[in-house]
Amino acid sequence: MAITARSLAAPARRCAAALAAAVLCAAAAPAAFADAPSPGASPKLPKGLYGSTDPKWDGVWRQSLALLAQDTTGVRPADEAVDWLVGQQCADGAFTAYRADPKQACDAKTMRDTNQTSAAVQALAAVGGHSDAVRKGVDWLRSAQNDDGGWGSTAGAPSDANSTSVVIGALAATGTKTSAMPEKGGKSPYDALLSFRLGCDAKKADRGAFAFQPKDGRLDANDDATAAAVTGAMGKGFVVEPGGPAAKKTSCEKAAEDAQGAADSGADRLVSVMDAHGHHLMSAMPGAEDQPDVGNTADTVVALAAAGRPDDAKKPLEWLRAHSVAWAKQSGPAAYAQLILAAHATGADPRDFGGTDLVAKLNATGPKPAAQQNAQSQEDKKQDDGSISVWWVVLVGLAVGAGIGFLLSGRRKQNQL
Repeated sequence: MAITARSLAAPARRCAAALAAAVLCAAAAPAAFADAPSPGASPKLPKGLYGSTDPKWDGVWRQSLALLAQDTTGVRPADEAVDWLVGQQCADGAFTAYRADPKQACDAKTMRDTNQTSAAVQALAAVGGHSDAVRKGVDWLRSAQNDDGGWGSTAGAPSDANSTSVVIGALAATGTKTSAMPEKGGKSPYDALLSFRLGCDAKKADRGAFAFQPKDGRLDANDDATAAAVTGAMGKGFVVEPGGPAAKKTSCEKAAEDAQGAADSGADRLVSVMDAHGHHLMSAMPGAEDQPDVGNTADTVVALAAAGRPDDAKKPLEWLRAHSVAWAKQSGPAAYAQLILAAHATGADPRDFGGTDLVAKLNATGPKPAAQQNAQSQEDKKQDDGSISVWWVVLVGLAVGAGIGFLLSGRRKQNQL
């Protein structure tokens, strides 16, 4: 397995468990870094950006997830937040992790990233109003497809399960049907995903899992890659609507030829691993193997929902309710977004997630949203209700004192109509 941020973890969320590991991941693959906090805060953050840490490795990623999560909860992001993301795009349509000076054109040294580009495409498609940026992003992703049908973290890099899955999600989010996914060298993205699957010749506990990518011709089970591949094999992106169709039930042999069948067997593998650890996944980061992997557990909840396995998603979702808030506070906007997307995929309320309003927490990490639709927290509602009650009493008193009680009577009649 190549040493990249995704091969070492997921996009660096496992690195959040150990700062030293975060430094290691950052040095290994800066373009795929995701939601872990940087070792130091940025001295001057760009206007419109979510989060308070250095965006060098994950600016586009965390911004995109934040916008997507807000959109699923009826929150219209601030224009400056969307404008910042649009401004990060290179002229050819690609995105890198972060451009400190968007006025400076991308050149050959700019590390164009399929994961960041896919996340940005999904976010801009969701918020609307930037069809040209979305189209350019999709065109670049199609141009970066490998001959095996998949994608690596950068153009020309060997395909991996995570990058292939996130690109599938971007294409699906912009209207590409499962049956119309682009092919290269006669291979589709699903052919690439199936090539990363551990089949019937693997040891029983690993059957159905996915590897990040081959290592010396060998496939090693990887929970992060499995969660990503299950979602991608179902033709889904970061946003999964609850109540979707179930994946196909099929034999081990047939699953090697059928993406949705492979998704179902991958979901079986994830459930088995989580059940063995108390309904969550464990970190694979060096030095943090005895720590829970909160971010990947959230992604697994989304994967199970994508595979039509809502009952299997309930226990890890409950575990997240009880154990994820401190992690999200430490990790920042992308972490809050992951939890919101997990709640959305399962029909849970992100404004009361284990007693925490995830939407309010996410909103507080960036510029004030432009508008919210039914997005008040429970505490805000209580305060509003109290304010209304107080003023209603005052108005009644004034009305009675002025001898105009008939106005109140008239309002009651109108309310009864």
